[in-house]
Amino acid sequence: MGSSKVDEKVHLFVYQKESGQRLDKYLVEQLPEYSRARLQALIDSRLVQVAGQPAFKSGQMLEKGQEISVRIPPPAPANVQPENIPIDVVFENQDLLVINKPAGMVVHPAVGHPSGTLVNAVLGYDPDMEGVGGEERPGVVHRLDKGTSGLIILAKNDHALHWLQEQFSTRQAEKTYLALVDGRPPTPVGRVEAAIGRDPGHRKQMAIRPAGRGREAVSEYKTIENFSNHSLLEIHPLTGRTHQIRLHCAFLDCPVVGDTVYGHKKPTIEMDRYFLHALRLNIRLPAATIPQLFEASLPVDLEVILAGLRSKI
Repeated sequence: MGSSKVDEKVHLFVYQKESGQRLDKYLVEQLPEYSRARLQALIDSRLVQVAGQPAFKSGQMLEKGQEISVRIPPPAPANVQPENIPIDVVFENQDLLVINKPAGMVVHPAVGHPSGTLVNAVLGYDPDMEGVGGEERPGVVHRLDKGTSGLIILAKNDHALHWLQEQFSTRQAEKTYLALVDGRPPTPVGRVEAAIGRDPGHRKQMAIRPAGRGREAVSEYKTIENFSNHSLLEIHPLTGRTHQIRLHCAFLDCPVVGDTVYGHKKPTIEMDRYFLHALRLNIRLPAATIPQLFEASLPVDLEVILAGLRSKI
């Protein structure tokens, strides 16, 4: 993947399959973060090229060896408004903010969440961050799901944004999560390699997909504590796919407690969220030669659940 401008993304692929496949179907597999409708709109706008020529239709059949490029234009200005929302700042310098995000807060405005997001709160805290990265998500280096609490880092300037994003994309940033799961994983310590892509039956959800049908996703885990019917896991995602930890835990047949999307429809422990917390982040800050470790302790509601489980041992 390359980029022709700071604010325009260009994805490059070479079609390797022996048999032909529809262009739009192939792109959905390769770019699961975009809907088929969005990709078809890019094709109609002549922003997708096949073998050096603009694609002529979504159903165009691909042939082995053809190069495909997809230009993603910068999003239209979203006019995100600053809001006076309290945030828990763990660390701050001239380049970035490290924030302990509460569960229930969406990171950036989107359909259904036009306000009240972390980005709205950050712009209220530091209005100068508006426009960092030239996108509708000012300063956002990586994301946490709405229901996940814990550490998230935001950049205050374009240099810091690119510096930090590079460490996430090259897997230099080390992330550690705590998850309480139902049952126990097959081994106390392990590694999950299971590709993730858009769920064909539920377009708003992700799913474990066959090799070649999703993007590489790798997680490592170790068991911290065992209870009668649950386990507390420390999880290190080596990639950053949407819903990766929740899907990989479900793949191991030990879904995250409270995850009614990928786990049990009726939670085994009554709670208002799922039990997933971004505990630690180890990352090299701009101009630094060694990484710096940040940590956010478990929120009170999750500590109460653990205390309840421990009292029954």
